[in-house]
Amino acid sequence: MITTLTANEIVEMIHGPAGMLEIAVCTPAEAIRNAWGIICHPHPLHGGTMYNKIVTTLAKTFQGLGVSTIRFNFRGVGRSEGQFDQGRGELDDLLAVIDWAQQIRLSKELWLGGFSFGACVVAKAATQIPLAKLVTIAPPVENVPMETLPPITCPWVLAQGDQDDVVSPKAVYDWIATRDPKPIVLRFPEAGHFFHGQLGELRSRLEEVLR
Repeated sequence: MITTLTANEIVEMIHGPAGMLEIAVCTPAEAIRNAWGIICHPHPLHGGTMYNKIVTTLAKTFQGLGVSTIRFNFRGVGRSEGQFDQGRGELDDLLAVIDWAQQIRLSKELWLGGFSFGACVVAKAATQIPLAKLVTIAPPVENVPMETLPPITCPWVLAQGDQDDVVSPKAVYDWIATRDPKPIVLRFPEAGHFFHGQLGELRSRLEEVLR
């Protein structure tokens, strides 16, 4: 099933490991990079969906850099089938979307981005598959075990609001200090978890370091 949203974005259903997965595919008018950018949303049990505004901001950021994007709903969210699986099955969902994308069009580059819970999922994926770019925004490292995560060796950008009232900024910065190699860190002194009023700055700063 395919539903056209705009001239360059479609929503469709693909086969996933726990049933059908709902995805939104967008090819920008100037897709100057032979790349896929795949973005993961916040926690499924706390209202996270592929329509989250930080997820869509990440997609627009990638598209502005000439990258075709895929947002998708984890199992049990929206029209995606299955049930929440504590991050294990959600990682499998992401890997299934990546496989589907590469079958549709083999790309030289793969970019991953994720917000909150989705940031932890893409970080784990980055230790398993080769990436050109990784973007993690406010990863909840206190709630999702990340201490034993293998090194992330691809170019990696981490964005964190210092006024985050959902994810502890101190916990994130302490975790970063243990990483080798470390990410490029973008700190937003006035930003909360959802970057209210600062999505434009988030996008512009990400574009600057990803360009």
